[in-house]
Order: sequence, then C-alpha cells, then structure tokens
Amino acid sequence: MRWGVPSPDKVAYMADVAAAAGDYKRQLLDLLELEPGLTVLDLGCGPGEDVPAMAGAVTTSGRVVGVDIDPKMVEAATSRFHDHPHVEIRLGDGLALSFEDATFDRARMDRALQHVADPATVLTELHRVLKPGGLLRIGEPDWDSLVVDGDLEMNRAFNRFVCSTMVRNATIGRQLARLAHSAGFEVQAVHTVSPVFHNFALADNIFALTRNTERAIRAGAIERADGERWLAELQQGDFLAAPLMFLLSARKPL
Repeated sequence: MRWGVPSPDKVAYMADVAAAAGDYKRQLLDLLELEPGLTVLDLGCGPGEDVPAMAGAVTTSGRVVGVDIDPKMVEAATSRFHDHPHVEIRLGDGLALSFEDATFDRARMDRALQHVADPATVLTELHRVLKPGGLLRIGEPDWDSLVVDGDLEMNRAFNRFVCSTMVRNATIGRQLARLAHSAGFEVQAVHTVSPVFHNFALADNIFALTRNTERAIRAGAIERADGERWLAELQQGDFLAAPLMFLLSARKPL
C-alpha cells in the first residue's frame, strides 16, 4: 500500500498517486533545497515519478540515484530515464544500501518507509550514506488519522483494519522525528499536510476504500450490512476524505 492498496497495475497506480498528491510532493521537493551539482538519493523511487523534478534541479552537473526493491518499478524507471546520463536507477534494499559512506548530499523517501520491515535500520543506512551536513527529507502517512466524512464509527473501523492488517508501519508518520533522532540525525522540523479529496472514485482508487472494506468484511472486522451501507452513502453524498501526511526535515551533523 502506497496510499492505499495498489491496483494490479502498480506503475499506473503510482502515477495516479503522484497526480493526486501534487501539493505535498512539491512541498517535499522544496524542503530538499536542491542546487546544481548535488547528488541525491531517492530511496523507494517506484517508477520514477518524482525523479524528473530532482534531476532538473541538480542539472547535468549533479546526479540523482533512484533505488527500489521492486524489479517492476526499477524496470519502469530505467526505461524512462535511459537517455538521462545523470540519472541512475538501481534495484536495492534500504536495509543494506550498496553505497559507500558519505556518498550523497541529499536523501529522500516518499511513502516507502511504511512498508519496510525495519524502519530504524533504513534510517541508520540513510545516515551512513549521507555526507556530513547532508539533508534527509521523508514524507509518510499516518493511517490511523485518515478522515472520511460520514459515519464516524465506520471510518474508525476502516482505519483500525487498515492499520492492523494492510500496512506494515501504519503510523510511521508520527514516529519519524523520534526514529531519525535515534539514527543520529538532527531533526530540523516536522510539518503536516492533509490533501483533501472530494471525488469518491479518485479517493477509492488511491485509498482502496471499496477493496479494503470488502477485505475487512471477509475478515470479520466489519459487518457486511454496515460496510455496504457506508460505501453506498459515501458514493451518494458530498464526499470528503483527507489523509494526514508528516514531512520530516533532518540533517546529518557535520
């Protein structure tokens, strides 16, 4: 799950998420403070939706390296940037990055830390590969805080199911500052942003409201009558949903 649970076509799903989450992505990019000549690590790069903006900011005098653990994501990103000599895409695991110490000026992750088995180890690896004074920027959701206007108890039941079953680190957003500090970073700031969705079909694609409600029903976490009523009400009324995102700004000490 990147926002929600991806559809079978994960590459297309990631493109949909990028289009829907433009505001917070631009904020995360601005926080990176990119300049020509810098080296940037995009860990959990997916199909490379965010790489063009970073590559443009560092120019051909810099370098952007995207790393993802999914071979399909790496294949998609590699084909996209094969003619960009200052962009490199690698298959890799954030738990054991294949880079020398102090390689990068900047590092970022966007909604990827929620999926890893050991976030603390990933942050330790990011600390290792950043140069002294290097900047880390991470954007992660807090799925216990997903707001869906309507039946409050159903919203809570849906969130409980997603947090307990569908996402490995469902509340990682609120933990970012503590984990980064433990990994040796200086925490500069934590910002929150909450994109608002008014279109049910778009939100259903991004957050898997229908698919995850059905999963919750089959798991016995939600009564079928309640789940089907809730979904019907969401589709018929003035829809509103808003996920809570945490944006971490941290720095490796000099």
